Amino acid sequence: MTAAVRPRSRTVFAAAHVVPDPYADTTPDGPAALDWDATLAFRHHLWSHGLGVAEAMDTAQRGMGLDWPAAAELIRRSAAEAQAVGGLLACGVGTDQLPPHGASLAQVRAAYEEQLELVENAGGRPVLMASRQLAAAATGPDDYLDLYGHLLRQAAGPVVLHWLGPMFDPALEGYWGSTDLDTATDTLVRIIAGRPHKVDGVKVSLLDAGREIRLRRRLPGAVRCYTGDDFHYPELIAGDDHGHSDALLGVFDPLAPLAAAAVRLLDEGDREGFRAALDPTVALSRHLFRAPTRYYKTGVVLLAWLAGHQSHFTMVGGLQSARSLPHLRRAYQLADGLGLFPDPELAAARMGRLLAVYGAERTERAESTERAET
Repeated sequence: MTAAVRPRSRTVFAAAHVVPDPYADTTPDGPAALDWDATLAFRHHLWSHGLGVAEAMDTAQRGMGLDWPAAAELIRRSAAEAQAVGGLLACGVGTDQLPPHGASLAQVRAAYEEQLELVENAGGRPVLMASRQLAAAATGPDDYLDLYGHLLRQAAGPVVLHWLGPMFDPALEGYWGSTDLDTATDTLVRIIAGRPHKVDGVKVSLLDAGREIRLRRRLPGAVRCYTGDDFHYPELIAGDDHGHSDALLGVFDPLAPLAAAAVRLLDEGDREGFRAALDPTVALSRHLFRAPTRYYKTGVVLLAWLAGHQSHFTMVGGLQSARSLPHLRRAYQLADGLGLFPDPELAAARMGRLLAVYGAERTERAESTERAET
């Protein structure tokens, strides 16, 4: 199998989740144990629709259960699969081999260098992820300018910079050296301006469409803005007369077939058709990413299980318990309404079994039918 032809008008990555081995004898704070066959099969699913895979990032529970040894192996394996089928692959470069607290700036730099070398050697496009350890060690914008400047000088080719807001990770409050977002933006733009040829793009996850638009209008012409805004992605990807955002989105994990088809409408210049296809998905995305936003992965994995991409609803670190049953049930209903499940009966049966564990007696498909009739 080879990867499907990619969209021409936008560069689109889906940040992919991981599938754990449900029989592994581990603990929530123990080493991550993955089901490699199921995890890699899902990457092939994304490539089969022409999407790129953003690997070992926060959707894969990076920093929330997926430790660095498992992430490193994931990157190596996914890179080999990508090369075999011609799939587009970007990989997270971070500092999570360090202890959570107490790292020096020199140690942070060395950790980034170690991971950058691994990703480049594997053949992936590096994404310099926002670092909790850097946020804790830095004393102001100059520390970010110095460290990122060093990494860009050292990188063999263009990288993607990553701005993940505190709604996704509270430890990243004040990233780029300031809690004032205008000041933080100025620092990020200065970093890019220093070596624009080494920056493929910036992945922005602030859930603030206006701020993202203002930032992308300040970027050098060849530098992409990859939206990570899971609340406003249709309007940001569609763009305006001054430009558009490309995409690196966690919500494109469950939306892959629909999202890929929608982006291909943009290839034909059909912006209205794109919005008509993708706008109805926003209610599901807003539900999955509701506060506390960092737990959105639970809903993403639920939908992968309901869609038949994996045989169980289990997550690294036991994170399947991070969302309430009503939240998961509503995610199922919204996804079912969008026609996201290849086998609706399988999805209904699995959701029914999950509800039964909590003492529910009625089948989800019966209630779905009742809603449709009403």
